[in-house]
Amino acid sequence: MDNLILTRRDQNGVAYLTINRPKSLNSLTRPMMIEMAKAFKSFDSDDSVRVVILSGSGPSFCSGVDLTAAEDVFKGDVKDMESDLVYQMEKCRKVIIGAINGFAVTAGFEIALACDVLVASKTAKFMDTHARFGIFPSWGLSQKLSRVIGPNRAREVSLTAMPITADQAEKWGLVNHVVEGNELMKKAQEVAQAIIKNNQDLVLRYKAVINDGLKRDLGHALALEKERAHDYYSGMTKEQFKKMQEFIAGRSSKKPPSKM
Repeated sequence: MDNLILTRRDQNGVAYLTINRPKSLNSLTRPMMIEMAKAFKSFDSDDSVRVVILSGSGPSFCSGVDLTAAEDVFKGDVKDMESDLVYQMEKCRKVIIGAINGFAVTAGFEIALACDVLVASKTAKFMDTHARFGIFPSWGLSQKLSRVIGPNRAREVSLTAMPITADQAEKWGLVNHVVEGNELMKKAQEVAQAIIKNNQDLVLRYKAVINDGLKRDLGHALALEKERAHDYYSGMTKEQFKKMQEFIAGRSSKKPPSKM
């Protein structure tokens, strides 16, 4: 891949994936997408990885598909889930934090929407250009965006190809935090460390029940929570309950954690 996709793991449980094609604003070719899909599959199966931080090098997060390779991308085997980047991101049990610097355009926007938490620099811009270029969405943008910012806003964003600034994205609930560009990775790491401090098994289960519940209506989502809670507690031993009580007692005797 000539270092177009960079991955590393630190000793604290954070894995990093960086799209590294800054001269092309991190536009994606099919081999890059396949490499990223493999990376997320690897992170999912690696017990040492607790959180993944996804970012782009240079002035852009991801400007979408490299349109010079569009036919190779769009007429490829789109039903091959093993090489489908967004499918592998959604399947990944680990929390994915998107660190969005600069443009997240079309496919880049869809990749951002596949993250669990988004931290954006003040220069970040989200843009859906499917309608402008005659590209049919296939990574979920037509369905996910309306569920995050509301259908009326989503229709305007997608049908006009208007950009969403970082401040607007935060106001609409699309991103969790907006920071200065030089603070972007620091903030993403701060969120990651706050997650890592918690019970890893419960973090995985909690992410899953939130994301799975979002695919259902509220009544069925509440039933799903009840079902999984019952399974969780039914599987716990007396020793595990004792450790839970000791852990809670130990935490309550300490000072409350500082705010993020």
